[in-house]
Parts: sequence; structure tokens; C-alpha cells
Amino acid sequence: MKTDAHGFRPHARRAAAVVTAKLIVGAAALLTGVRAIWSGTEPKAEQTLYFANHTSHGDFVLLWATLPPDLRSLTRPVAGQDYWEASALRRFIGEDVFRALMIRRDGSGGSAGANDIAAPANPVEQMTEALRSGDSLIMFPEGTRNTGDEVLLPLKSGLYHLARACPQVRLVPVWIENLKRVLPKGTLVPIPLACSVRYGTPLVLGDDEDKQAFMERARDAMLDLRPDHDKTAI
Repeated sequence: MKTDAHGFRPHARRAAAVVTAKLIVGAAALLTGVRAIWSGTEPKAEQTLYFANHTSHGDFVLLWATLPPDLRSLTRPVAGQDYWEASALRRFIGEDVFRALMIRRDGSGGSAGANDIAAPANPVEQMTEALRSGDSLIMFPEGTRNTGDEVLLPLKSGLYHLARACPQVRLVPVWIENLKRVLPKGTLVPIPLACSVRYGTPLVLGDDEDKQAFMERARDAMLDLRPDHDKTAI
């Protein structure tokens, strides 16, 4: 029977991926006490693009972990290829556990919100192809981690291009609360704080809506999901 480059048989690798996924979901719940809040929608077995704020390396893990198991199996996070292919373990988790859509971040394809959708290996093209093939995706329209004091960085226009290219896909805004405080930059040991992942009302791109108007609506939809105590800062 064939084995992979590390000597694992396909069925053993699949079994290991299932066990690892359960461990990750359990660890996320244990370390952060995370809860999903569906305030403007509900979990549906429909193709969805979840777009969220991005303050920590653990963002997509937390969002992915709060999805119901049947939706989790259909949803792929958009992730940096350079990070997730840096070692055999990361590659296994990225490819086999998360089934991540790997995006190159070395300048050949731009960021997850790149404007140039014609460039070779462009992230927006990669995401469009994945959506057209039937996958659901998790993406971060800020394009990079927000490590400063701003509540939300300016959104890249990739979200608008995806909305135009794949009108059949639900566009669900998401706000991830407190993870930046649980995993501050440069720390290895999480600080115990309760986290939440808030899912909002899906957006629909208007027939004649221009890019600026849509991106402003998308930004407002994300900011509106913040808890009341956090809405004093803009």
C-alpha cells in the first residue's frame, strides 16, 4: 500500500487528521472558553464566505472551531503558505486538518485583499476558484494582522471582487472578540480570557453598488458586531 513522504498510509493520515481536529476544537474551548453568537443569521448548510477582523494568528482557528461540525468540514480558512508549509507538522495541520487554501505572501500574488485580480497566483483568483468549486471560506479583508491600536484596519477590495465574481455565496461578517488579549504578540502561553465569535447578518452586493459603498457597508457590518462595551472606540 502506498504511503506519503512521511511513511503514513492514506487512511492513517485521514484518521490522524480527524483526531487532531477534535483536539484543536477542544483546546480552543478549554483555553478561551469561546462561544459562537449568531446574532444576524444562523448556521446554514449553504456556501458561505466568512469575513472577520484579524488581530491574532489564532483567529481562523477560533472561527473554524466555533462552526458546527457539518459546516466546519465544508469550510476552508485562507492561510499564509509560507507559515503553514514551514514544517512537516504545520503542513499536516494546514493541509489535512484545516484543508486551508494556501496563499503566497512573498509578493508574487499580493495579500488576501489584493486589488489586482489578473496577477499570476493572485489570492483573489485563488479564492474565486475555490468558491466556484463549492468550498466555503474564512478570510480576513484587512489583509494583514492588526497589531496596533486601531479597532479595524482599512479593508482591502478583494472582498468586493469576490462578491461580484460569486454572487451565489453568502457573505457573513464576523467579529472575533478578545483573542488579541488572550494571545498578545510575542507570547506563547495564553492568558485566560473568555472569547466570542459573533456572526452577523449576511451582506448582499447591490446590482448597481460601487466598490466604495460596498466596502463601507462591509466595514460597518463588522464594527456593528462588537459588544456594547467595546463600541466607544472607533
